[in-house]
Order: sequence, then C-alpha cells, then structure tokens
Amino acid sequence: MSEIKHRVGIKGSAEQVYALLTTDVGLARWWTRDTRGAGGIGSIIQFRFADTQVDFEVVELIPQQLVRWHHSGNMPANWMGSKIVFELDQQDKQTVLLFSHYDWQKSDDFLAHCSTKWGTFLMSIKECIETGTGKPYPHDIHIDFDE
Repeated sequence: MSEIKHRVGIKGSAEQVYALLTTDVGLARWWTRDTRGAGGIGSIIQFRFADTQVDFEVVELIPQQLVRWHHSGNMPANWMGSKIVFELDQQDKQTVLLFSHYDWQKSDDFLAHCSTKWGTFLMSIKECIETGTGKPYPHDIHIDFDE
C-alpha cells in the first residue's frame, strides 16, 4: 500500500486548525466549497468537486490533536479503503500539521497528482489561518490544464 505524507507549520493555534478540519464551514474554507456532513465520530462528510463526490467517515477525533477519516465512497477508485490522518502539534510559535493519506490501492500517476494537490490544499489551510483566506476548490491552485 502507498502513502502520501506532508508537514506544514502554521502560525496559529491547534484549536484554529482543528476547527478547519471538523466543521462544514471550516472544510469549505480550504478544500472544497461544497462540503456537507462534518460532525462527530461516525458522520460521513461529502465533498463535491464538479461531477465527483468524495465521501469520508470520521473515525477518530481528539480535539486540537488528531482527526482521522476513512474513505467510504466509491470515487475516486484508487482512494477506496484509504485513510487520512491530520495530526496537530501545538508548539511555541506555530502548530505543526502532519498529514497522511495512506492505504492507497497502488502507487501511480494519480497518486503523484493527488500528492501535489494535497500539498496545495495544505497550503490553503495555512493561508486560511494566516491571512484569513484559503484557496478551496474551485479557486484552488491548478496543477494540470484539464482541472
């Protein structure tokens, strides 16, 4: 199984970052504006990107420390069964966000594409906290001509 991993330092509190990861309003500020269903453990969050809906079940929440999701939909196919973890470490002047998207079906060009896109979305979290404005889909950074 393959994995994507990123680490970002954010000038803000773990509480601020955690709110962006656990509420519809927060998620819509950095990933995709069309977000529904965020809530407690067992909730299914639906993220829409044009014609594609991506669903994740919330499986673990530790306030200001950890958010864990399990892919529960059928799109995209390579994500089936994959898991996402956001680990937060509040330090003196920043919160370190360690992101992992693991248990991919295979390592291929799509995984490479998603790794780059995840990097841009994690920078969107950073911008959201540090400047007040993120870059969620459809206003995200495009890395391909056909996005």
